[in-house]
Amino acid sequence: MSLIIPFCIYVSTGFFGTMTIIEKKFQRRSTSMSNFTIRDDFYLDDQPFKIISGAIHYFRVVPAYWRDRLEKLWAMGANTVETYVPWNMHEPQPKQYNFSGMLDLRTFIQTAQEVGLYVILRLSPYICAEWEFGGLPWWLQNIPEMKIRANNQPYLATVNRYYAHLFPRIADLQIDQDGPVILCQVENEFGSFGNDQNYLRKLAALMRKHGVTVPLVTADGPWGDMLTNGTVPELALPTINCGSKIKENFAVLRSFNGTKKKPLMVMEFWDGWFDAWGDGQHHTTPAEIAAAELNDTLAEGSINIYMFHGGTNFGFHNGSVNNDRLQPITTSYDYDAPLTEWGEETPKYTAFRDVISHYVDIPTVSLSADIQKKSYGTLRSDGQTDLWTALPMIGTHHECPYPRSMENFDQGYGYTYYETRAGASREIDVRLVGAADRAQMFVNRTLQATQYDRQLGQREKLTLPNPGENRLGVLVENMGRVDYSAPLYSQRKGIRDGVMVNGAFYSQWDIWALPMDHLERLHFSQAAVGAEQPVFYHFTFNVVEAGDTFIDLTGWGKGFVAINGFNLGRYWDIGPQKRLYLPAPLLHLGQNELIVFESEGRRNATITLTDQPI
Repeated sequence: MSLIIPFCIYVSTGFFGTMTIIEKKFQRRSTSMSNFTIRDDFYLDDQPFKIISGAIHYFRVVPAYWRDRLEKLWAMGANTVETYVPWNMHEPQPKQYNFSGMLDLRTFIQTAQEVGLYVILRLSPYICAEWEFGGLPWWLQNIPEMKIRANNQPYLATVNRYYAHLFPRIADLQIDQDGPVILCQVENEFGSFGNDQNYLRKLAALMRKHGVTVPLVTADGPWGDMLTNGTVPELALPTINCGSKIKENFAVLRSFNGTKKKPLMVMEFWDGWFDAWGDGQHHTTPAEIAAAELNDTLAEGSINIYMFHGGTNFGFHNGSVNNDRLQPITTSYDYDAPLTEWGEETPKYTAFRDVISHYVDIPTVSLSADIQKKSYGTLRSDGQTDLWTALPMIGTHHECPYPRSMENFDQGYGYTYYETRAGASREIDVRLVGAADRAQMFVNRTLQATQYDRQLGQREKLTLPNPGENRLGVLVENMGRVDYSAPLYSQRKGIRDGVMVNGAFYSQWDIWALPMDHLERLHFSQAAVGAEQPVFYHFTFNVVEAGDTFIDLTGWGKGFVAINGFNLGRYWDIGPQKRLYLPAPLLHLGQNELIVFESEGRRNATITLTDQPI
């Protein structure tokens, strides 16, 4: 997804058999092997097939809720589910692969098939999706001569290696092998990024080499040169991404296809929008307007609703948009979708189901899960520790002549702390050169100034109070790598170039890499911590019956929350998100441990776990 072409969708379809706009029949597919082809229309077992798909990203939903969300998609009348496949999650470090837990793509696809849905896989190494670095692994930036999303040997070699591990896990789930996968997407909105069609051909060839046998598609905006740039018609069916003016945009696609009749499809039907930290409000699209556009789409073609269920940007995996200013995406990826972030049906769900009922019969579905919300009350911290005490527990220490970016320390996410000796008492002028994304400056480990986004690089006047030695520290947070357009080429985090003090680059730095992935090493005490210092707060609470709950952080400033070792994601008092969603499957029966990292030094010792979302 992008700011211009924001939706990126994976369509998954189920066991539904032949459904046409004429017959208005809803049937389950037989268990015999099937075929799915693209001619003048989509054909399933040689019968015209209208794809009615919705996007659910398995990596944004806890696995225990996959079936519930898929059942609700089916109950709305859809026959397919679409999902992206995030390379950066499946290969977090070079040649280290993860396909378990929330990343068990095979189980997600099989669950969709059991529910009755077909599947569209968007297998591009780049996904956008408001996801960290658009799904690209951060470590690509450490490879010499790397040029992402291009006909570039180092890039295509790493993609080939990744595909060699990905495809054997899912190739037999394609429809011609009695699986539910009917389509795969080659790249994502490439037409708004480049026009290198040799790259697209090589990427498609890699997919075929590693076992993709179903038809391929591309997805681009219907504006300007995007379809021309991003489409290779002889290899993949062109589809479009848009959220309004469907009739007009289908006319553009029809004209682009020329005299050859091809099926029309909106691969990303934008039914809502994402939120960024600092937005004045949660973005919404009225249900009646979105439903009218949905009807216009189904009247002429097929659809993938982006999003059907947005889910959550857990951990530090939210992406950022940079269109003259940095806009990190909130932890919630609710998207004003038919299902809320926590999986409840909205008026948009009802409106969409009503529209879809004019094209297919709506099934009667008995949901397999009974998901409850619980309030666990107000919790008081039973221990804390400041960042400086925690550095040797959770940080990796480096001594360097000059500051370096976090990627140089084999670190992808989180924070990096830089500290140096600054000399005796005086006024100093400090300038961070090449820093990203948010920096807090400390003198003798007391907060003095904060710079963010376009403020970074401005001169900051600080006072060194001690007649003897003083220490200058800088804590830099990676707020989420940009996921779209030209900034993709410059996404190193931390301090890349240096720190100038009174006009000169300062040397001899102690640097701690802080990915925040080993919080179990922390030790907490009841001793008070200093004001205006980053602090970890510890909470425990008992659970007799697990239910979804929402963490109210009123009075806190900025940071992240971890529950039982799982990073729920960021909070920030600038909104618009006010509470963090905590799914019941992340809770333990009995005692639970919750840790809040508060980077702004707010001395707040309580949080509330409520059954009321915002």
